[in-house]
Amino acid sequence: MNIKEFISKYQNHPILFVGTGVSLRYLKNSFSWDGLLSHISLELTNDEEFYLDLKAKCFKNGKYNFEEIAYLLENEFNQQLGKDRDGKFKDINDRFYKSMKEGVNLSRFKIFISDILSSLDVKEEKKEELELLKKIRKNIGSIITTNYDMLIEKIFDFSPLIGNDILLSNPYGSVYKIHGCVSNIEKIIITKEDYDNFDKEYDLIRAQLLSLFIHNPIIFIGYRIEDNNVQKILKTIFSYVNPTSELANKIKDNFLLIEHEKGSDNTIVSDYDINMDDTIIRINKLKTDDFQSIYESISDLQLPISAMDVRKVQNIVKDIYSGGDIKVSITEDLDSLKNEDRILAIGSHKTIKYEFQTAKEMISNYFKIIEEANVQLLSLIDKLSINSAQYFPIFGFSKINTKIKNTDEIKENQKNNIDNTLKNISEVCKKGHTTIEDVLNDESIANSNKPKAILWEIMNDNISLDEIEKYLRESDLKTTDDRRLLCAYDLKRYSDKENI
Repeated sequence: MNIKEFISKYQNHPILFVGTGVSLRYLKNSFSWDGLLSHISLELTNDEEFYLDLKAKCFKNGKYNFEEIAYLLENEFNQQLGKDRDGKFKDINDRFYKSMKEGVNLSRFKIFISDILSSLDVKEEKKEELELLKKIRKNIGSIITTNYDMLIEKIFDFSPLIGNDILLSNPYGSVYKIHGCVSNIEKIIITKEDYDNFDKEYDLIRAQLLSLFIHNPIIFIGYRIEDNNVQKILKTIFSYVNPTSELANKIKDNFLLIEHEKGSDNTIVSDYDINMDDTIIRINKLKTDDFQSIYESISDLQLPISAMDVRKVQNIVKDIYSGGDIKVSITEDLDSLKNEDRILAIGSHKTIKYEFQTAKEMISNYFKIIEEANVQLLSLIDKLSINSAQYFPIFGFSKINTKIKNTDEIKENQKNNIDNTLKNISEVCKKGHTTIEDVLNDESIANSNKPKAILWEIMNDNISLDEIEKYLRESDLKTTDDRRLLCAYDLKRYSDKENI
């Protein structure tokens, strides 16, 4: 079965379990476990053989114990920095002593790990693929990761949960960082001592994760089948679930391990048997380098409700539970509710409908909608009242959903509105500036005319669309000027060039 067919059988939002392989694929400054420890050791000692000696001490049963290596290296790192206050690692020592004065005992070793992995320097050749990964966000329930960096939070715009926060979480729209994060140095788990402490406190977290795995498909990405994290999850699941039960079969059918195989364009999912404590567990595995097909298959998944809407419902229910000033109304007449009320509706699809209240809300979410290629949401455009003088960016939306009925009419209105504005721009605004900053700093252009001057530069291809996008993303897109600029950007970015 190919990956598109396999994913299309999912009946619920998948959970991603993301490993180091994902960061290695996309980031310039990423390391394997071995690579990270080797890098730190070399920075500390400038002696390649020092790390090799550490590894030799921790070779047991045919494998290197990286938890033990990290434990020994942390001790050496912390001791050496303690003896060399203002040397190469002066900044690390400064932060260590500052935290100590504040009553927080941080490891110098982990402060350095945070420094190494905090930067998100994306590989140029992978930026397009990352955009495809971003589009699956609408169909992903939650993400679990053992990575320390913050790539996943940035791509998905999910809330990171670290340590005991995992137990107090809203499952949908969360990133469970079970081994800690560079944003919270105290919680980083890397040494044998860290893992021993984690295992003692893991039972409640394990129960939380188990609930997710039983009710949702699981996609492991960035791991190999022999990875301890994969093995531990399988042991956890099947220590609670009888491997021969109907529930076990459902979990197996929903379990997918994606392994990277350089240069492979394979898209066929195959069975793979794992022997765990003399019990054969069959899982689904895909070995490939074609991650584009995987992301497109998840993005194209059609479910009754998007993961985004589930998150909205859970947030409303959470507010109801919390009490306070929230008002709860039970009614059969939705029209009787005030326009600003938040609504959780339960009932027949014949009597209940979900819509954006205004076109303005859709405009405010323009870039998120484009990134996620949310076809279902864009079908609501046909139900919106968009008058001819309104600035509404239809070109990008219509590229995603080709079945919007009023596309041609709204496109014509969008072009006419921009053209009418251009006709009334005074000559003093037409300077040929190549950056927004140049326009804003031009004292000969009145502040009230600067948005129109930027518009003129956009339509004459003087300012790059990437710069305009950055500028618009930093705006709330609520003013007429910003919406006008958004429509110009949308027209230039997504229309056929010959029609402009």
